[in-house]
Amino acid sequence: MSALVTRCPHCGTVFRATQAQLVARGGMVRCGKCAAVFNGVAHLVEEGAGGESLQPSPQLGLFDPGAAAATAKAEQRPPPRTATAAAQDDDPLPEFLEEEQPRPRYTLVWALAALLALAALLGQLAHHYRTELAVLLPQTRPFLVEGCRLLDCELRLPRRPDLLSIESSDLQADNRREGLIVLNAVIRNRAPFAQEHPALELTLTDAADKALVRRVLRPTDYLAAAAREQVAQGIGPGGEAVLRVHFATGEVRATGYRVYLFYPS
Repeated sequence: MSALVTRCPHCGTVFRATQAQLVARGGMVRCGKCAAVFNGVAHLVEEGAGGESLQPSPQLGLFDPGAAAATAKAEQRPPPRTATAAAQDDDPLPEFLEEEQPRPRYTLVWALAALLALAALLGQLAHHYRTELAVLLPQTRPFLVEGCRLLDCELRLPRRPDLLSIESSDLQADNRREGLIVLNAVIRNRAPFAQEHPALELTLTDAADKALVRRVLRPTDYLAAAAREQVAQGIGPGGEAVLRVHFATGEVRATGYRVYLFYPS
């Protein structure tokens, strides 16, 4: 098969190539010396013109529409493929023939945006479940306290009334002062972690178990003055809080009482 000669318009290098080599890329070739892409058909020259020495074949080339159309009309069916041709088709293209894949744009921007969104989500979860997080991971408590200081929030102890119980209680009249009663009770924390002191509701009843007086006691009401500094520490895991409270009943003549613990909303 006769060889054709084409000249690179950028560096002037002259190449020799067969027509089969040139028809592979629609006439476009890449110079093997300066790597510029140009139309090899438009820059065909006569062999020996100018006296330049010929370089190796250009890195792919031309597509001749007229020749391709004539070949398609002349051949009704493709010729049988030989094992050599099939093996050549399966061979990977040389590196200089491979088309450059477009690089994804804004990859770094999207990655940073995703990281910021993930950090914001984790921050919201940590803020919402800060109490549970401090219980499960005590080493994070100093960081959560500092975060709450900056965000003007409060890091409280857990509130699980189902893990608290009143172990014992009794209501007695104060023999030293008339019109006063004394409530004694023991609150037990059955949880494996410290809990906030609950509030207590004391209800005085008559003989028919009808409520006569109801009073809500907060931790600062039922803890002794010496123990009020421990309110922030709560009731330790498996610990107990002992309380003794005096009430003035006035003219109420109560014969019974009810007491239960709860956490105010």
